[in-house]
Amino acid sequence: MEGTSTPRGAGAQRGSARSRVPRTPMDEFLSLRAASTKDGLPSQAQIDQVLAMLAGLPEDTITSNTALPYTAETTPTRVPAVPPFQYSVDRPRAPKPVVLPPDEPVLQPVAPEAPADEPDPVEPAEPVTDVESEPAPVTVPELVVPTVIVPTVTVPELGVPTAEAPAPRPGPAPVVPTPVSPAAEATPPPEPTPAPEPPLTLPPLEPPAPEPVAPAAPLEPADLPLPDNRYLDRELSWLAFNNRVLDLAKDKIRVPLLERARFLAIFSSNLDEFFMVRVAGLKRRIDAGLAGRGTSGLLPRELHEAILSTARDLSAEQARVFMDEVLPELARQGILILRWSDLWDSEKARLSTLFADRIFPILTPLAVDPSHPFPYISGLSLNLAVQLRNPQTGSRLFARIKVPNDVLPRFIEVTDGRFVPLEDIISHHLDQVFTGMEITKCGTFRVTRNEDLEVEEDDAENILFALEKELLRRKIGRPPVRLEVEESIDPELLDVLTSELDVTQPELFFTRGPLDLTGLFVIADVDQEALKYPGFLPKTNPNLAEVETSQPADMFAALKKRDVLLHHPYDSFATSVQRFIEQAAADPQVLAIKQTLYRTSGDSPIVDALIEAARAGKQVLALVEIKARFDERANIAWARKLERAGVHVVYGLVGLKTHCKLSLVIRDEGDCLRRYCHIGTGNYNPKTARMYEDMGLLTSNPVITDDVAHLFNHLSGMTAESNYRRLLVSPFGIREGILEKIENEIALQKAGVPGRIRIKVNSIVDEATMDALYRASQAGVRVDLWVRGICAIRAGVPGLSDNIRVRSILGRFLEHSRLFWFDNGGAPQVGIGSADLMHRNLDRRVEVLVQLSNEAHVAQIGSLFDLAFAETTGSWWLTEDGWVMKTEDATGKPLLDIQEYLIATTGSRRSPA
Repeated sequence: MEGTSTPRGAGAQRGSARSRVPRTPMDEFLSLRAASTKDGLPSQAQIDQVLAMLAGLPEDTITSNTALPYTAETTPTRVPAVPPFQYSVDRPRAPKPVVLPPDEPVLQPVAPEAPADEPDPVEPAEPVTDVESEPAPVTVPELVVPTVIVPTVTVPELGVPTAEAPAPRPGPAPVVPTPVSPAAEATPPPEPTPAPEPPLTLPPLEPPAPEPVAPAAPLEPADLPLPDNRYLDRELSWLAFNNRVLDLAKDKIRVPLLERARFLAIFSSNLDEFFMVRVAGLKRRIDAGLAGRGTSGLLPRELHEAILSTARDLSAEQARVFMDEVLPELARQGILILRWSDLWDSEKARLSTLFADRIFPILTPLAVDPSHPFPYISGLSLNLAVQLRNPQTGSRLFARIKVPNDVLPRFIEVTDGRFVPLEDIISHHLDQVFTGMEITKCGTFRVTRNEDLEVEEDDAENILFALEKELLRRKIGRPPVRLEVEESIDPELLDVLTSELDVTQPELFFTRGPLDLTGLFVIADVDQEALKYPGFLPKTNPNLAEVETSQPADMFAALKKRDVLLHHPYDSFATSVQRFIEQAAADPQVLAIKQTLYRTSGDSPIVDALIEAARAGKQVLALVEIKARFDERANIAWARKLERAGVHVVYGLVGLKTHCKLSLVIRDEGDCLRRYCHIGTGNYNPKTARMYEDMGLLTSNPVITDDVAHLFNHLSGMTAESNYRRLLVSPFGIREGILEKIENEIALQKAGVPGRIRIKVNSIVDEATMDALYRASQAGVRVDLWVRGICAIRAGVPGLSDNIRVRSILGRFLEHSRLFWFDNGGAPQVGIGSADLMHRNLDRRVEVLVQLSNEAHVAQIGSLFDLAFAETTGSWWLTEDGWVMKTEDATGKPLLDIQEYLIATTGSRRSPA
């Protein structure tokens, strides 16, 4: 065979040697090989005989001029190189990072096409040689060790202001090809080679003596391949988060009674949204035949089964907590939730009058017969299934009544502290609804449907009209994903429901007690302050007003002196962010206001201020994200209202949600135009700002405000802007910027400088980021992750994440801020922003992170992380075996509640930084 046959001269020399030297097993092998070239292939018995002789040779006898027969056992193992994450701050769009597709093993060198909603895989920078297509090697096959290219140690900061006025800004960066590492350029891909013949071949018999080869250096931890099962499942992790919410409902020591009832309602609301969006999407993939495994290794059907099983267990536990713990304790405090049979006669009479006057007029009974098909049951509606009997004919009919709990309270207060479910009142007056008919059976049920919007933006001439059309479609045709029924429902009624709604047995949830415990929000609002969290009044940040006063702060005067870091709800939203917009709207020197709006309240003072500014002749731009899930209709209404007032309303970029929280004010100050801006982690919503923990930066720093101005121009004018000095902006730069900083910590750690990474987010599921954090842990970098919700990273796994700690904190406020800390060799790089570490945030949304430069602000973030990870602070810890609640010490004494601590210390922060 070409390239492997024995030269005739060499064969002659060996023939003459055999007359003088005793034959050895190697001579037998070579003789056999020579015979095969002349007479054909040897028999299998001959091959086995020679192989047996070779097996008895010492290891040093088989040198580089002896090729072993090709078998599966002797095929060298190939480990694919881990490609470096490449990032260029100057190009309009950075290459997408490596994201391993869910349906392939992690170590598969060639990945299939990624799903449409995931980043495209990047080919390795250095090609992996296919050993099966190469000629037989001249050395004993060895493990092919990948070369990991570590990015440069020097990581440029997001930018540091160096002058009062910004430097001249370069024009839009040209589109440049993806940079390739030097190693990749130096090693071109090999030319295709033909497959080898059957592998009984030998190299040339007498090649030059091989050069001595030094033993391969041991792999460093950061160079080791990562295991396949390194990710937790996203959906099951979310259910674990909702279980932590349920833990708060069980907490008798730290959580007041009515707040425990509120957490039960929050648990139900969370689970409803989870089924409407996540489970519905999963079911859609199953129906479409997309059966690829997820990153956790589960097939869609396996995951669906696991979700339904876990959710059923959690729902049963919620019902137990309500019926056996919260309900009896409420009764002991004089708050009773009763069934009809528990009411006094006088209360029944009063409710009968209420039914006739206020409930009956708005009921719409729908019967099913040959001329009336089974009605469409809207998602999350509470319903009564009724079986009727005609006394004249004896025929039986099915009827449905929708419980109007969207216009009436879910629990009706009969007398002080005595409540009854609305459906109980209706079910005991059905004879007035179906007059002349016999009521034979009645049961309560609730359907959850797919409620996620699907708008093909690329095909929509006007996204606003497309979304309005989709909202109309939401009312019909959405398949069910869950059916909840009271456990006492009649089997015959249940058969009708499951058949007509096309619900499978695993999607059926039997509930002990009343359905839809979101109605407990009504109970939690009962006027008994002793059973709630103590009252809390947010304070004006001391850097805005050195003395607490009823007079509003002069925002522009304060921001000329210093940047202000806000921490809501401890710092008042009304006297800071809201005041900033309102003062700008009223100030005659303000020429223009630019604002993003993702979610806002129904009576938003922010929207009112923008309208007043437009009416006063100012240039006002509002970037309204009308695709904010479940707020679409409200946002459309506000967009229309703003347009009518003369506000320039834009709806962001096609294919992207504008999720960043930005506000920019341009003010004429005589000698110059000065910009002021706010960059936040939370929405411009005064109501949620009292319940959500968020942070924001108010600044007149010319570098930051220049960045924000260019970003607004990019969003409204569709520019190719990508060059920012103090911002990281997705979808082009946040992942890449974070990965560079992680690699910097790894490089510093290897150089002997201790590395540390601290991140606070709502969720982390991005594989590229998690892999980088795993490699950082393997290199010895300390990684602290503060995650409220979904966490797909594994913590404390030996050899993988020994140095990764994950904590979760839940309480009276929803932890919502996103914070990023990199030690950077003692000069911390710290940023805040709107982005979670999720694909949707990094690839399909416009998000912003801003770097903090004020040392006091950096110290404030650092002390917050120190407090969160202290052993004396109550939190949930992620371990190898799952989440563990650690809110009490060994003696049962509650650990520090970080939110209550911050409430207590807010009033003492009265000296400006």
